[in-house]
Amino acid sequence: MSVTDLFLFDRSFNKTIIGTDEAGRGPAAGGVFAAAVNFEKVTEGLIKDLAILNDSKKLTPKKRESIYDIIKNNTNNKIVCVEVQEIETINILNASLKAMKLACEGVIPDLDALVLVDGNKLIKNFNREQEYVIKGDSKSASIAAASILAKVTRDRYMQQLHEEFPMYNWAKNAGYLTKEHTEAIDKYGLCKYHRPSFLRKHFAELENK
Repeated sequence: MSVTDLFLFDRSFNKTIIGTDEAGRGPAAGGVFAAAVNFEKVTEGLIKDLAILNDSKKLTPKKRESIYDIIKNNTNNKIVCVEVQEIETINILNASLKAMKLACEGVIPDLDALVLVDGNKLIKNFNREQEYVIKGDSKSASIAAASILAKVTRDRYMQQLHEEFPMYNWAKNAGYLTKEHTEAIDKYGLCKYHRPSFLRKHFAELENK
């Protein structure tokens, strides 16, 4: 879909839209991030500036970075992180939904808006009108923009954690269980930023060898 189609999708609801998406559900290290975005005013110039807007996973890191500030500076937005300790307490799905809820509540607290949630789950205990949109980051401009903010912010955060624990190479793998990351865990053990629940299967397999 073109960027124009993404904005037309949002406009088709005939309501003020807040789009929300998360980044970091899958990795075995680091917090999970969510962003919420409301495009208050969409101009032809903004559409042109965001010509490459799409699902963050379909863009290179360089392209994501190139439109990050454009989105930040031309929207009402909020980015939230739920850290590892809470992920381990309430599980990753609930942590992701909590991050999206907090992000949406922080965009414009008093705004009467429809929240479009990427995925196939609605946000729990959330008193705003909402709809989930499967593959929403490829359909909705607001969700796509939220996916960019969440992904870029999380990547920058993992770069900071990498500087503290460079042996895991999080600057490259962002906490996902690549072969290199797994081998580093076997060599150095877990650190405070790892999600132990994500590594139960790996350690069980080691014990059975």
